[in-house]
Amino acid sequence: MRHIPVLIKEVIEGLKLKSGDRIVDCTLGDAGHSEEILKIIGPKGRLLGIDADPEAVLRAKQYLYDFGDQVVYERDNFTNLKKILTANKFAPVNGILADLGWSTPQFSERGRGFSFETDEPLDMRYGGELAQGETAANILKNCSEDELAKIFKDFGEEKFAREIATAIVNARDTQPIERTTQLTEIVLQVYRAKLHSDKEIPWVGGTHPATQIFQALRIAVNHELDVVKQFLPQVMEALASGGRLAVITFHSLEDRIVKQYFQKINNKTARMVNKKPITATEEELKNNPRARSAKLRIIEKI
Repeated sequence: MRHIPVLIKEVIEGLKLKSGDRIVDCTLGDAGHSEEILKIIGPKGRLLGIDADPEAVLRAKQYLYDFGDQVVYERDNFTNLKKILTANKFAPVNGILADLGWSTPQFSERGRGFSFETDEPLDMRYGGELAQGETAANILKNCSEDELAKIFKDFGEEKFAREIATAIVNARDTQPIERTTQLTEIVLQVYRAKLHSDKEIPWVGGTHPATQIFQALRIAVNHELDVVKQFLPQVMEALASGGRLAVITFHSLEDRIVKQYFQKINNKTARMVNKKPITATEEELKNNPRARSAKLRIIEKI
């Protein structure tokens, strides 16, 4: 199953693409955006695709096979943008895209514990076994109750952050929490107790209680907010005059970072193309409900 890219029409228009452009896709994924970009920039244009996930790079190579050496692939984190561009002699560039959302195959097919809907090991590293750093299971094992509560509150905006952290610490004294189903059940037990509900019934209707906990752990494991903060200043140096950066966010924490940075440099080194974020049309939402939370912000280097 190939991931459906969000806001693709708006991204293409917003980047103001032209034949021969040099473009960077910082989150290559299944190359849905990149494929459309390559069609417009033509045979003389080039695209540098970056992704920390080795499986994503392999999939992208299959989807972009017909474009041959127009595409340069890098298995890396886009927080290293400056280093990557220098190594590939790819700067300055005319446009940069960063889609900060996750891809459907990444969550449903990789077995890394991103989703509470399947029983998988709690890894959550985008780079999988090739990645460095702690897994989600390591965080649940080693962090104190206070540290866990802070992760859930700061990165998940979870209302029962303290109660869930306490439940995790109590549960791990009996058995290591290493799989998604274990974590999901702990979260559900807290919610059932808070809502005075039967502890044996499944969760029915509404946003699943584990949603924000899994989001918080994923952000913590991959240092997602720090990555965005480190990435944005590198973009202005990489862009040619008149070049554009398009960023798609899916939750308020990342969007706030992007919005504040754009406001900081607006009318100094760059100008905001859209003061309010671009969101999906009703037509797109019918075909891809996941686009509902997507927000697109675009800035142009002066």
